[in-house]
Amino acid sequence: MTLRFWLFALLLITTLATGCARRNRAKKDTASSTPVEALRTAEEVRRENARDLASVMTEELQLREDQTLRIRQVLASTVEQVNAAQTKFGTDKAGLTTALRRINASSEAQLKQIMTPEQYKQYQVRKPQIQQKLREQKAGN
Repeated sequence: MTLRFWLFALLLITTLATGCARRNRAKKDTASSTPVEALRTAEEVRRENARDLASVMTEELQLREDQTLRIRQVLASTVEQVNAAQTKFGTDKAGLTTALRRINASSEAQLKQIMTPEQYKQYQVRKPQIQQKLREQKAGN
């Protein structure tokens, strides 16, 4: 697979995670917001993003509950690894690219093991459509 594909796949995962979190936060009643919510840790935000992305994947791919839980773990780990790589490599684009490819390959392999062959095939097919929906949501925000 090409570098472009892997970067696209990784971008899709991180975009989905942040886009879903924004969508869900926008749905929350603003009156229920408290100052405590503003103090959430980065770890809590990452977990929320992974949970939201897993929920979208569950809807799109009709995942079982056990699959959703395992996918949430994979996505949370992926986001943590990406953040760590960005911190570690900073402006070293070559190093960061290599790390991101490794992280993405590992994440994809884990997702493939969790999903049925048909679910994984649908996941691969729907990636561009999901990315387009996220672009549209971003443009609307």
